[in-house]
Amino acid sequence: MSSNTPKQPQRDLRFFLTVPHACSYLEGRQATTLFLDPQEAPNSGVYDALALLGFRRSGSHLYRPHCGDCRACISVRVPIANFTPNRTQKRLMRRNADLVIEEGPALFDPEHYRLYAHYIRSRHADGDMFPPSHEQYRTFLTSRDDYARLVSFRLDGRLVAVAAMDRMSHGLSAIYTFYDPDESLNQRSLGTYAVLWQIEQARREGLTHLYLGYWIRDCRKMNYKQHFQPLEYLDGSHWRRRIPANHTDSHLPLSLVKQGASVTSGK
Repeated sequence: MSSNTPKQPQRDLRFFLTVPHACSYLEGRQATTLFLDPQEAPNSGVYDALALLGFRRSGSHLYRPHCGDCRACISVRVPIANFTPNRTQKRLMRRNADLVIEEGPALFDPEHYRLYAHYIRSRHADGDMFPPSHEQYRTFLTSRDDYARLVSFRLDGRLVAVAAMDRMSHGLSAIYTFYDPDESLNQRSLGTYAVLWQIEQARREGLTHLYLGYWIRDCRKMNYKQHFQPLEYLDGSHWRRRIPANHTDSHLPLSLVKQGASVTSGK
């Protein structure tokens, strides 16, 4: 490399650990979460770098699990160039071809919130997101950062689904999808279709991956992610096509959590 090649600036970032709390996915387990310092505005360069290490976004926070000896949460992503929809997925794509799709900034929209509240009450009344509230919705799914987007899916003008999606230099990140739980829409499998649409959108934009967050082998709610093949799994600092039998994941050393970790990123 030429000595005249400009170097990306190094940034010192601080991370904080939450106190142990009940795991949202595995009953009887305690979880600890590693957060980027809330005072640090996660610009796109920082986000790009941390996503490769398994970090996700929730509202204005970037986080990842840091649960002692537990390594159940595995970051997964779809390699766009290698993904081919199966017969069922192709059928879903044809079935939903009549939907009108609009993408916009991740700002609060009363129509979006009404659908979200209906979805949570109908599908997740037993979860930690119940009961829904304006504050919960805003802190979870809204952001003023340009990379944060909300994608609306409409059927004859009726809002039937919304996908929260982030844009990164190396892919898209599927943050969350909520949809109308009306039984008349069941055959559309709107949650699955939203993921398929994001895969195809990444392909149209020449991006390499769609990040699907965390997969947990023993969590039924995570099973749907296995339907998008091939999947790549984060093992340490390497993305692999198969989960190694001795999967170890990776934790930032606690010394870095206390003192700040350096990552290479653009301004």
